[in-house]
Amino acid sequence: MKNYKTSEIRNIVLLGHSGSGKTTLAEAMAFEGKVIDRRGSVEAENTLSDYSDVEHLYKRSIFSTMLYTEFMNNKLNIIDAPGSDDFCGSLFSAFKVADTGILVVNATAGVEVGTEIHARYASKLGKPLIAAVNQLDNEKANWESTVDSIKASSELRPVLVQYPVNAGVGFDSFIDVLTMKMYKFKADTGERTEMEIPAEEMDKATELHNELVEAAAENEEVLMEKFFEEGTLPIQDVRRGLKLGIARRGIMPIFCLSARKDIGVKRLMEFVINSAPAPADAPSFVTVEGKEVKTDSAAPTTIFIYKTSLEQHIGEVCYFRVVSGRVTEGQELVNQTTGNKEKISQLFCVAGRNRQKVTELEAGDVGCTVKLKGTKVSHTLAQVGYDCKLAPIEFPAARYRCAIRAKNTADDEKLGELLNRAAMDDPSILVEYSKELKQIIMQGQGEHHLNILKWQLTNHNKIDVEFFQPRISYRETITKTATASYTHKKQSGGAGQFGKVSMVIEPYYEGMPAPGKYKIDGKDTVLNVKQTEEHEMEWGGKLVFCSAIVGGAIDARFMPAIMKGIMEKMEEGPLTGSRARDIRVVVYDGKMHPVDSNELSFKLAGRNAFKDAFKDAGPKIMEPIFKVEVMVPGEQMGDVMKDLQNRRAMIEGMSSSKGFEHLHARVPLAELYRYSTTLSSLTSGRATYTMEFASFEQTPADVQEKLLKAYAAEDKDE
Repeated sequence: MKNYKTSEIRNIVLLGHSGSGKTTLAEAMAFEGKVIDRRGSVEAENTLSDYSDVEHLYKRSIFSTMLYTEFMNNKLNIIDAPGSDDFCGSLFSAFKVADTGILVVNATAGVEVGTEIHARYASKLGKPLIAAVNQLDNEKANWESTVDSIKASSELRPVLVQYPVNAGVGFDSFIDVLTMKMYKFKADTGERTEMEIPAEEMDKATELHNELVEAAAENEEVLMEKFFEEGTLPIQDVRRGLKLGIARRGIMPIFCLSARKDIGVKRLMEFVINSAPAPADAPSFVTVEGKEVKTDSAAPTTIFIYKTSLEQHIGEVCYFRVVSGRVTEGQELVNQTTGNKEKISQLFCVAGRNRQKVTELEAGDVGCTVKLKGTKVSHTLAQVGYDCKLAPIEFPAARYRCAIRAKNTADDEKLGELLNRAAMDDPSILVEYSKELKQIIMQGQGEHHLNILKWQLTNHNKIDVEFFQPRISYRETITKTATASYTHKKQSGGAGQFGKVSMVIEPYYEGMPAPGKYKIDGKDTVLNVKQTEEHEMEWGGKLVFCSAIVGGAIDARFMPAIMKGIMEKMEEGPLTGSRARDIRVVVYDGKMHPVDSNELSFKLAGRNAFKDAFKDAGPKIMEPIFKVEVMVPGEQMGDVMKDLQNRRAMIEGMSSSKGFEHLHARVPLAELYRYSTTLSSLTSGRATYTMEFASFEQTPADVQEKLLKAYAAEDKDE
């Protein structure tokens, strides 16, 4: 395999709803480039991508797959991305290294859920798109309605480059209004005959050709002037105008396909080579400081790791894009995150599970290597002496949360290792052992996303696990002032334990006045604070600890012990064992014993005085509230809003865009368990949502009562 120059490389990602034919299209592209000599099929489980056993089980893409093909003396790097939004982490990784998206649309269904979602992600990340209407050989194929659905849903200006002559079961011909030729295909061999456009199609083709030329001309002033003067443009100028328009996301060309019969695949590849942005024409990678790194093969070497996987008989495989310079076999690079040196022992171009060994890859190219030490997703490897750390992939926030445990406790350690490995390979999976909740909490993009991991743990690693509803990180606080005294006294022969602590506790808020007058034992008492300490709690909120001891009632050396006892009780609150926050404590009196008083005595006295005062201070449980934005088709808005209200949501606003409604709400985390599954069911998968933590707010009285009863029952069981 030859070493390709930057100008001879195109990087594309195949997008679209599950079942639109992305994997079949990738297979046909590889066949046209002679990477394979026979096309496989999803049904036969022998395609280059979708090669894992779990993908064979579900008959669809679950992981992104890198492929390449060689065509017209150029190299096309192709990433076949999953269509389900549950696996959008793979898509964001692919978008990081691909310069253009090919949006594959099913001609029998038009724009579907996955198509809409992928187009939105492309818009968010500023990636240009080319649309390919696939499965035009299906008996239910409808070209006109599919194009209408693209026009209705697209933020970009759709422009027809081709249209089918005979969509349906007999589909074998289309007219290309860029080349102004008709292409007729022989069976499903991919062999084509270039023909003149039939007379009965000439008017339609000419009209569409003029629209295409005008759309191309609008992208450059010189072309526009030439178009006005001559009324048309030569094909080279049209291609230049289209290239500019695609790169700026001004237009989205539309093509005809039957990937299964290899109809139109070659023309699409020709167009990508001629008109899609080359790596040097695409937006540059940027460093964490925001500095651009140009795609220049003469610059120092930097490569960006966008994906890792652990493969049988091989070990860890790191997939990367060469951002600048050249990477060569045997080259030593420095990991800009860990500082470790890494030797590139082998270099490969990737076609699914097949790998072609190469000696060098130039800026803009994509490949993989093996046996790196400690290099993970989003890491940058740079030439020795060159300081360049590239901005990481920004994965979408998790939307699904559950707890996990091994059915056999003997597997706990192995499970922890495997979960950490899974999170490194797929950073859109988050794994955390919560000391507070005493559970392993997993977060992902949806229930199916985590179920795939569960399947792998069970079938590959032979560990039986179970998912269940996770506990909620509640917080406890108080709503009024209260006082309490507690005496800890213990005699056991010899020196005993003695300590008495009296305190006032009250709700804390930023900017509150210093402690002053309090009603203690029915009398108004002014406390004179000698010392104040503010402690930021690691779980949020504050503890403000004040000493107002007079006359040496408690020795100053015991005050840290009192505070330690209070802190322990705040970590395991008096109501439900949840963490407490936003409380001010004023210790104003106490007693000591010259022999029996020690730090332990005052720690226990402080802890119990705090506990007693807390229960008299109008205690409240606070629950985490999340900002939720749901993007839902207008006709399904009512069902989604009703479901949210049943989840104690507070609707804060609505907005509209391209047939979708945006619902903004604040929802308790306790009500969001399995919400992604419910939302998908309510909207046939068309709605999506994001969520982020907003605040802690008091729970309603009935919810608090249920939590108290549940905690009491659990405490009794223990």
